[in-house]
Amino acid sequence: MLIRLAGGRVVDPVNGRDAVGDVYIEDGRIVAAPPAGARVDETHDVSGRIVMAGAIDIHSHVAGGNVTLSRLLLPELHENTEAPAPGLPFTTARWSAAETGRLYARMGFTTVVEPAVPPSQALQSHLELADMPVIDKATLSVLGNEDFLLSMLRAGESEAAIADYVALMLSRTRALGLKVINAGGSAAFRENVRTFGFDDEVPHYGVSSRHIVKALQTAVTSLGVRHPLHVHCNNLGVPGTAIDTLVETIEAAEGLPLHLAHVQFYAYGTEGKRGFSSAVPRLVEALKRNPSVTIDVGQVMFGQTVTISADVLRQFAGRVAASPNKWILWDGDGNGAGVVPFAYNASSFVNALQWAIGLEIFLSVEDPWRVFFTTDHPNGAPFTTYPKLLHLLMSADERARYMAGLPKAAMKMTALPSLKREYSFAEIAIMTRAAPAKLLGLDDRGHLGPGALADIAVYDDREDRTAMFEAAHLVFKNGRLAVKDGELLSAEAGQAQVVAFDQDAGMVRRLDDYLASYFGADGSIYTVRDDVIGPADPFKVHPCRT
Repeated sequence: MLIRLAGGRVVDPVNGRDAVGDVYIEDGRIVAAPPAGARVDETHDVSGRIVMAGAIDIHSHVAGGNVTLSRLLLPELHENTEAPAPGLPFTTARWSAAETGRLYARMGFTTVVEPAVPPSQALQSHLELADMPVIDKATLSVLGNEDFLLSMLRAGESEAAIADYVALMLSRTRALGLKVINAGGSAAFRENVRTFGFDDEVPHYGVSSRHIVKALQTAVTSLGVRHPLHVHCNNLGVPGTAIDTLVETIEAAEGLPLHLAHVQFYAYGTEGKRGFSSAVPRLVEALKRNPSVTIDVGQVMFGQTVTISADVLRQFAGRVAASPNKWILWDGDGNGAGVVPFAYNASSFVNALQWAIGLEIFLSVEDPWRVFFTTDHPNGAPFTTYPKLLHLLMSADERARYMAGLPKAAMKMTALPSLKREYSFAEIAIMTRAAPAKLLGLDDRGHLGPGALADIAVYDDREDRTAMFEAAHLVFKNGRLAVKDGELLSAEAGQAQVVAFDQDAGMVRRLDDYLASYFGADGSIYTVRDDVIGPADPFKVHPCRT
């Protein structure tokens, strides 16, 4: 069936389009305009509206053990007030996996990445992701604190052996890429270490955080995994120390691809009588010196949220600021984690400056292909605040309206009041569609050229950008209409996007023997099989670089 979206403003930076025109869909893909007189089976008049590819979120914690713990810890924040959607009976508690998918889809998102899945939680995470309607998903597997890897590094094993191990874990856990969180920090925490720098050594292993990051970056690069190593740096949130660590990590890229997550939480200086200021200029200069590095922001927005992270050092320190006053911390082989509720208050000097620093990063990094749109959901704010954030990026007046109500002392510690840049639709399309697709190696999406997946979002062109992006007029997934005027029309689940490798037999034996010896388990504890997920054909394999 040939479908025509007629007369909208098509914003597609990859293919150089930003003009009124038509988009055609056939068999789930974008196709070129047919010859004059060709039969069109279905036409949607989208004149006066904005047509973009479906949005992609590269960093949002939407599944896994910590998400489950946050639901259990904060039942008062998850009380459902709406009737379950047709076909989605499990939307009786906010936010179930089904509700998460629905909320993303109504905003025009069609792909979301859960960026922190410990291998032991891979199956649970994929089962939750499979319950999300409409959107495609992907996971990043977390390595860098487990005994097996650290022991290999201590023994000085070869780069090829480390790569074999990484390939095995990515394949078994059905991940699209690899993440490291506070490399070595969780392992050091068990030895009563409470701060851990980039060049500090993990007790008993004799390897530094830098050593771990470089080994994993080398493995990812040699395997040809399209998404660079995704790094949660050390010393998150510590003024002065955090920006030092962030810059050290950027410089350590040494020309190889590296992605740094939620950098807003590191761009903190120590100027001023309160010892807390913006260090965004240092971040921007470091990025200019290292063009192989990309970042996402982790924007803070005001209101109640809950922080969930496998950075057990950070969460242990943050427990004193829990609001409401309850928290969970757990430990295990590899990364532990913490769940700490938090309320960002607009009257707080620190919170207001965090909000401003995030926006300062967005507006100071000139290249939208290198800075990615995230709140580190739910750490900086729930993903449902994205429409407000887009409004702030597209309107200096909207930012001024916010700043008028914030502590003046905080605004003096950031360059944000002087930044008048306003993001264009084309820049928004790059940052939320084209660039994430490129960074993740998902060539089949993020644009509207012939052959791309027909993942499309159509928005009313409203001056109130918050209202515009809260509820898309139309959302197509794989060429099927899934959302109309913000209402979900489909409960069909998307696929998980993965990479796959031939598994080295020697490494398989080593890891399985290790698991049997230390845990009485076999390799199946990390393995996600097709037949246990549920929907047919649950995985789509993407090629690596050759």
